[in-house]
Amino acid sequence: MKKVLVLALVLAITVTFFTSCQKKEASAHGELRVLLANHPYGDLLKPLLPDFEKETGIRIIMEQLNETQLNQKLTTEFATGASTVDVFMTRPLQETLLFLKNNWLAPLDGYDFSDYPANTVDVGRKDGKPHVVPLIVEWQVLYYRKDLLEAAGLKVPANFEELENAARILNRDGVAGFASRGAASPGVTQLSSYIYNFGGRFIENGIAAFDTPAAVEAERFYGRLLGTYGPQGIGSMSWDQLMPIFQAGRLAMWTDASVFYGQLIDPEKTQIPAANIGVARLPRGPAADQPFIVVPWGMSVSSKTRNMDAAMKFLIWASSREMAKKGMLANITMARTSMWSDPSITSQVNPGLVDTMIHASANGYPLDRPFITSVVQARDLIGEIITESIATRGTSARLETLAKQKVNEVNELLKADGEYGTAK
Repeated sequence: MKKVLVLALVLAITVTFFTSCQKKEASAHGELRVLLANHPYGDLLKPLLPDFEKETGIRIIMEQLNETQLNQKLTTEFATGASTVDVFMTRPLQETLLFLKNNWLAPLDGYDFSDYPANTVDVGRKDGKPHVVPLIVEWQVLYYRKDLLEAAGLKVPANFEELENAARILNRDGVAGFASRGAASPGVTQLSSYIYNFGGRFIENGIAAFDTPAAVEAERFYGRLLGTYGPQGIGSMSWDQLMPIFQAGRLAMWTDASVFYGQLIDPEKTQIPAANIGVARLPRGPAADQPFIVVPWGMSVSSKTRNMDAAMKFLIWASSREMAKKGMLANITMARTSMWSDPSITSQVNPGLVDTMIHASANGYPLDRPFITSVVQARDLIGEIITESIATRGTSARLETLAKQKVNEVNELLKADGEYGTAK
């Protein structure tokens, strides 16, 4: 019995010794709390975390949340000053402005941004310093039915005039000629490129500007296209209602984000052969050729991290060229420029996506919504203009007045947030 007790004691001491050593080793290398999104890229990173831990000796405490939960957790923890988050995925157009205003993000002075289009980095800048690494990009494209255009003797529309003409001709036999998001708030992001291509902006120098003649002309054009040539009920449709209509063969052309191509050609979901689905540049407008190119997901480091060195190691690993290539091969449109010029990757990507990405990188505008803290409220207000324009097929006599009213209301939001008249 004594021998058993002695052996147990020795074993306990040994286990305690090694456990202590492991804890000291982990403490020496560092420990990071990382928040990932329920997004294909978060799913890609998750099973690879043990590889990072093995290579660096840094222990990762990981949480994966949907975008609403992620935003709430980050905002709550940062606002209360109780956050232990080190690195996290973030939505630059929804959260970055608020996070930057409150100094919740660490400047990324040591990160090499040379492999990213400048217009994808600018949204995350403060005082000239970038605070967000772009992970994913999406841009506005024209999806179209090759077979329908060919049968009608039409070429792919290159400008808005050709787009409307094609929509008119193709709008027959139970097929809607054209669609884009018609539901109020979701429609704002897709309206954006139309406003840019007519020469307008949502916000200019911190002042709402979507009531200018150029912007109102774009709002009328968008409403006329959707109201005249869109499917029945277009005024309440977002992408998730429009996609199945396209997949069912009842929509000839659709402008929306590039991210949807993979779903459009999914043979289990679409009745249209992939060979008949084309991807082209958003047709240029009368004043510009500026489709939006935005970063729906990026990655940042908390300004309160207690281990900046370890956090930067993780950030560099998670956004590396090697990881970006894995993302591209998993049909995730990565932000790194080199991914779009590597033949081993582009040979496996639809040529239309490659062409439109390169074009948007060089010419696109980095916003698809008003870049203000109260962006949710602003989108709701602008959405009322979209609803009015679609309902009247762009002919509303009160559209200018409505636009001015909503501009005034957005300006009040800007003033309340301390952003009025401040260029970003």
